[in-house]
Amino acid sequence: MSKKTISFPHMGNYSIPVSYLLQHIVNANVMVAPKITARTIELGTKYSPEFVCTPFKYTLGTFIEALDLKADVLIQAGGGCRYGYYSELQNQILEDLGYQFTYINLVSQGKTDIKKIYHEFKKIDPKFHIGRALYYLFITSKMVKYMDRVDNYIRENIGFEVQSGSFESENQKMLQAFSKTKGVFSLYRMYRKHFKKIKQISIQKPDHCLKIGVIGELYTLMEPFANYNLEMTLAHYGIEVKRYTNAHYLLFEKKKEVKKYLKYAKEYIQYRMGADAADNIGRTKYLCTHGYDGIIHIKSSFCTPEIGAMPIISKICNAYDVPVIFFSFDANTSQVGIETRLEAFYDMIEMRRKK
Repeated sequence: MSKKTISFPHMGNYSIPVSYLLQHIVNANVMVAPKITARTIELGTKYSPEFVCTPFKYTLGTFIEALDLKADVLIQAGGGCRYGYYSELQNQILEDLGYQFTYINLVSQGKTDIKKIYHEFKKIDPKFHIGRALYYLFITSKMVKYMDRVDNYIRENIGFEVQSGSFESENQKMLQAFSKTKGVFSLYRMYRKHFKKIKQISIQKPDHCLKIGVIGELYTLMEPFANYNLEMTLAHYGIEVKRYTNAHYLLFEKKKEVKKYLKYAKEYIQYRMGADAADNIGRTKYLCTHGYDGIIHIKSSFCTPEIGAMPIISKICNAYDVPVIFFSFDANTSQVGIETRLEAFYDMIEMRRKK
């Protein structure tokens, strides 16, 4: 029997740990889907329901491109909001288009069915072993933790690098090394080595630089193509960027942290609103009270939890006199429009700082 070919959606640089994990736990070809382009969005939009949120369209378009390249196993990991119910709909759409494939959903309705996932992988590879999978899952979790820790440092300093491209170049070297790691100790040594080099990159950062917190819906935050590389645009203005949401937070910290956010911002919110809405309300209060010059809230179109959070976020920012700007992204969003609004927002917070 010929090997199966597995593919999965894009989200930032996380294709590297996902590929690493799959390559080591299942006897199959692992295909990293083509990078998201305008064609990906066009395909996803064409076959999606009109009022579905943008991540659905992006991932559906990615799946179509992967299937056209002969992938026959698709992995989805939606959860936390309506996205947790999208796997069934995407599966039906792709079958109606005539594709033949196996669809594995890792998270359904906010829950992970370990037994079901085990049997699905067993069908792909009869020699699939749960012990080996758990070992490499542990290594992958560490890889994600190290990636996010380095990303946080880069995000806060890339706008001040002396030699343009230095951070990105060294980060890519680290990610390539991670993809070839032999074990958890090897991974740690690589992390220490490359993070040390990244910290040695020359920067010219003022003591009181402009600082902006970026909050919002998780997919749009973590996939640069989905937010039109908003963070890099801010970096070009010489701004320190703070973003909380990353894969490590979502997988290992969110369940505990959201309770803290609810308690911290209890005068504004009493209960969870779905997805990351409660987190973002708590973060807004924190950013407003810890010296940030502005807040940017981003989401995909038709993201219901974030739509509900926006009036509360505005109320908090008004109470603390901190500027906030809202961006909603869909397949028809204009790059020029985004850049124009960001430039105006930057001019405003810079003038406020000078006063």
